[in-house]
Amino acid sequence: MATSPTLFLSAHRGVRGQGVFERIATPAGSGALQRDVTAALRRARDAGITDPIAIGAIPFDTARPSELIVPERSEIFCRDTVPFAAGDSGALPAIVASHSIPGEDRFRQGVRQAVANFGLSDIRKAVLSRVLEVELAGRADPARIFASLAAQNPTGYQFRVPLADGAELVGVSPELLLRKEGDRIVSNPLAGSARRQPDSDSDAAAAGALLQSPKDLREHRYVTDDIRRLLLPLCATLDVPQTPSLLSTAAMWHLSTRIEGTLRDPGMSALELACTLHPTPAVCGYPTRLARKLIDLVEPFERGLFAGIVGWMDADGNGEWAVTIRCGTVQGNTIRLFAGAGIVADSCPDAEWAETQGKLATMLRALGASHPVAVAPAIAPAITAEVA
Repeated sequence: MATSPTLFLSAHRGVRGQGVFERIATPAGSGALQRDVTAALRRARDAGITDPIAIGAIPFDTARPSELIVPERSEIFCRDTVPFAAGDSGALPAIVASHSIPGEDRFRQGVRQAVANFGLSDIRKAVLSRVLEVELAGRADPARIFASLAAQNPTGYQFRVPLADGAELVGVSPELLLRKEGDRIVSNPLAGSARRQPDSDSDAAAAGALLQSPKDLREHRYVTDDIRRLLLPLCATLDVPQTPSLLSTAAMWHLSTRIEGTLRDPGMSALELACTLHPTPAVCGYPTRLARKLIDLVEPFERGLFAGIVGWMDADGNGEWAVTIRCGTVQGNTIRLFAGAGIVADSCPDAEWAETQGKLATMLRALGASHPVAVAPAIAPAITAEVA
């Protein structure tokens, strides 16, 4: 059976892989991923593959297996010459059922528990997420979902990755973790969000309020400060703007900071650099180790590839890696969608639930849902643990 293509699109370029020469499952946290990717690219070149690349996804939990592919054939092309008819995606089967893990009450309880922990520990931010499991009336077509995402979200980082278990990861992320071209690097973290509003006046007011929000500015600063800390020793020059700007998607406003630098060692690869930053406080929390413990206690599911990184790298170490948000895993007639919200000391449970609803809207629109679908609550045990 023919393997689905692997695709990664950005404003700069499109990357397409076809076929699988080799899969690389080495965990990113093992210390051996770059070595194994380099060796796989060398084997591909020895086998006659011209300009081989590695493309795919790395999980949130870097101890879990990676999902990287060295394709049999690949091409890098102009973003405007997308190799499918994005405007002709066709209709998907109707949504017949959905449920959230955790449910609304449990998610709000998790927010309250996180805020309580901030007073008992050194944690200043934790990102809590949820899964929305959606069942369609018929088999979901990842190609149609991807095409719909591309048509409705022409900016950002669009991706489609066939996974080892037969599922596919599909999504469109607004957040660039790391792009490397020669000795130049760019990172564009997002943290602090507000839902877009239906009329222009309310939408402008929401954007303005976000840009002035002490809660969201503090949440954003945790991310930029951490990225600065990690990149500064690696860079001859590093420019981190003092204040964020606004970035918009069809569903959300985000606080955004574009960070640019020049590497001391141009031989460091895009993958090495991305793994140095991952996971950022934008998807985990601050400090990372303690926030990670809190997430493990509060979230009643394994994130998998959500809040990981997705992208590609060539044999010279150049490439792009985006944060794996606004995404879903597709298998049969079931799609698992993901969304998260950054929790800080003055977070409101109602507002954080609403933020996840807004973030889910991107993928739901790609499935043909014009508004958030009704969800059945998932039952999970109460949360009582504290993080020291």
